[in-house]
Amino acid sequence: MHVQQIVLRKPAELPAALVSLGSRDADLLLLFGSVEQITAPGLADALHQHFPQARQLGCTTAGEITPDGVEDGTCSITAIKFDRVVLSEGSTRLSGMDDSFAAGERLGQQIAAPGLKAVLVFGPGVQVNGSALVNGMASAIGDVIPITGGLAGDGGAFRQTWTVGRDGVAHDRVVAIGLCGDSLRFGHGSFGGWEAFGPTRKVTRSNGNVLYELDGEPALSNYKRYLGESAKDLPASGLLFPFAMLGEDHNAIGLIRTILGVDESNGSLTLAGEIDPDGYLRLMHASTDKLVNGAQAAAQAAAAMSQPPEQSVAILVSCVGRKLVMGSRVDEEVEAVGDVLGNNSILTGFYSYGEISPFTPGSSCKLHNQTMTITCLSED
Repeated sequence: MHVQQIVLRKPAELPAALVSLGSRDADLLLLFGSVEQITAPGLADALHQHFPQARQLGCTTAGEITPDGVEDGTCSITAIKFDRVVLSEGSTRLSGMDDSFAAGERLGQQIAAPGLKAVLVFGPGVQVNGSALVNGMASAIGDVIPITGGLAGDGGAFRQTWTVGRDGVAHDRVVAIGLCGDSLRFGHGSFGGWEAFGPTRKVTRSNGNVLYELDGEPALSNYKRYLGESAKDLPASGLLFPFAMLGEDHNAIGLIRTILGVDESNGSLTLAGEIDPDGYLRLMHASTDKLVNGAQAAAQAAAAMSQPPEQSVAILVSCVGRKLVMGSRVDEEVEAVGDVLGNNSILTGFYSYGEISPFTPGSSCKLHNQTMTITCLSED
């Protein structure tokens, strides 16, 4: 496997940057950038002209992750040439949140191919039920195929996000690449670093990923009471105080849910993924040190699975809520990952509105929130 990478500060830099790459031989282009960069006229066409055989896959972000740390307003382009891995490709329109499971099912059917070993997927970050999307994909390709990726961002605005795939740049499409062949080395890890606090609240009314009531009270008013002054900045301030999901036995199940939207008219909260209608929720908070430790643990898990022999690509998908908590220290979680993976791993990725990965090797894929999720790609 051979990897090249460039990071654009301005769209106008693209022609010169492509010349600097030299080789035009690539199978896959990973693109993660700001809305301005990804939607710049001519980006996809220019990349196709330079890399005519390459599939394009990526999305807009709430911050870009590069080998130099965390950036805003840039575009990271990583060109990968595989030795033996074969790719399949999928893209489907997402007509709305209620279409999430069916969209995942359609996408899974498109990428199903002989020798399929793993899937990379990126979807819109708003008007999507990430849990249903992942479940739909798994229903088509099976639970044993690992699916990793994330939901696009738009700089924290939560208005409109974009993906990049075989149908170009679009705000309403879910895109995926299937990785096929026995030479693939694929590792993943996902950890948070958040701590629960305050009382446990019973989910008394919900539908999919929309939470209407906690303890018989409108969920929004309940949540606002705990946020205090921060409530005026919802939904963005909700990134600092996600929910831990608890089962009927009040024990944590390892999933966190971030707030994507609020509805003042009916007092509901829209979460990034589905919640258990018979379960419980508890607020969470975090410190920078604990989040950095979580990122380090994710890198250790991914590296242990893939054990890359030489050059590898590490795709880091971290929640935008982590970025807000860490502030000026946000580079520390990327540095922690780099220290674990070493100089032979080329880092790319983005800050997201949802992370996709199995919990552990062999387990089913889940939508996560507020985690650092890492995918390592290499070949034997």
